[in-house]
Amino acid sequence: KKARDRLIRLAETHPDWVLGFQDECWWSRLAQPNLHVWAAGKPKRLQELALAPADADSKALACYGLLRADTGGMMLRFVDGRPVSQVTTDYLAWVCAELAAEGKKALLMVWDNASWHISAKVRAWIAEHNQRVKQEGGIRLVACRLPSKSPWLNTIEPKWVHGKRAIVEPERVLSASEVETRACDYYGCPRHQHLQQTDPPKKRKKFA
Repeated sequence: KKARDRLIRLAETHPDWVLGFQDECWWSRLAQPNLHVWAAGKPKRLQELALAPADADSKALACYGLLRADTGGMMLRFVDGRPVSQVTTDYLAWVCAELAAEGKKALLMVWDNASWHISAKVRAWIAEHNQRVKQEGGIRLVACRLPSKSPWLNTIEPKWVHGKRAIVEPERVLSASEVETRACDYYGCPRHQHLQQTDPPKKRKKFA
């Protein structure tokens, strides 16, 4: 928490630095978020949804997001697959390129201890990226890991909750494209090409 607060203070004194709160989210097409509404008489309830037999879309969509403290805007990229180290580095490269195009010099990024954040591959990529920036120019990346099981320290967490409530459709299952469109519209983000999970999934060990 102290490291996070120190980054917040540093970002406030450097207009060409960006403080960002990063996280991943699964947008389920079936699970309904908790909602509170005023109702007279019998309480209103969201219906339990089920997929049609011919529905070939994924049941849930993985999405990377960065909440910018300077603008309050979100930077979203949906994923064909799930969050893994390779997708994480592809996402970080895209974020850095977007911010560098704005003339920013550093991204101070707060995120949790997910395995695809702290893996050797991601840590090596960040180190190599910063070394390249030092030689060639670009945007430096400083990652601040939050303590385990402390989602309240990541400002992006309630943003996900509000977004899921805002796009809910009580009476039918949204298509994957509709979920993505509604989420991007809610956050005011353009739809980008999906990040691709190219690394083969690891096989789980079988124990006799």
